[in-house]
Amino acid sequence: MGLYRDQGIVLRTWRLGESDRIVNLMTERHGKVRAVVKGVRKTKSRFGARLEPLVHVSLLFYEGRELDIVTQAEVVEFFRPVREDLSRLAKASALLEATDQLAQERHANGRLFVMLLGGLRALSAHDSALLVPAFFLKLLSTEGFHPLLDECAGCGDRYGLTSFDLAQGGVLCVACSGRGDSVSLSPAALDLIRRVLGGDLVGALGMPAGPTVAEVERLATRAMEHHLERRLRSLPVAGALAGE
Repeated sequence: MGLYRDQGIVLRTWRLGESDRIVNLMTERHGKVRAVVKGVRKTKSRFGARLEPLVHVSLLFYEGRELDIVTQAEVVEFFRPVREDLSRLAKASALLEATDQLAQERHANGRLFVMLLGGLRALSAHDSALLVPAFFLKLLSTEGFHPLLDECAGCGDRYGLTSFDLAQGGVLCVACSGRGDSVSLSPAALDLIRRVLGGDLVGALGMPAGPTVAEVERLATRAMEHHLERRLRSLPVAGALAGE
């Protein structure tokens, strides 16, 4: 046991005793870390608002037997544009929740940290309607669940792709549609998913809200919840604030 430094993004917190708090952080080099912040709820706490959800911090930890202890914390980024806009804040909450559910404690995952940081920075710059579904799709792809998008997952046919099967993780042709846990997929939505996962993410994020974005959002949400085997609690809030 000893001291170590890392940077991380606070995913969520909960109270411990009268004045302490437990924080879940997605760190750059140590994966998801659960740590205790002593005295943080006291009025004169030296940590202040540095260890609240949605803060990018540089940290010094003391490694404990079960929970580490945060001994120093300095803010790197506060993502103020996100905090000051309810729509962006709701989207950020969805990013944090998905990351928290997917990340493994003490399992280093630098790509996931970079993705979350990039997603929050993109959200600070622009409130894209596609940001959350794009994050879900990229996250699943990065974790080894890249969908089959160019041929039918059932028979291999490359034409007439009209639905997406969550269990098989890919598109289905007309002949194979209707089997299992498949959902309809329009050509425009399929093209947009290909853009997100095929290298045109920046261009895709500039697409305004509309039926195609809403269709991709529904599919990405179902795919993420199917993989996690649970509902994402933050999404109803995000949808309500987006006017859905």
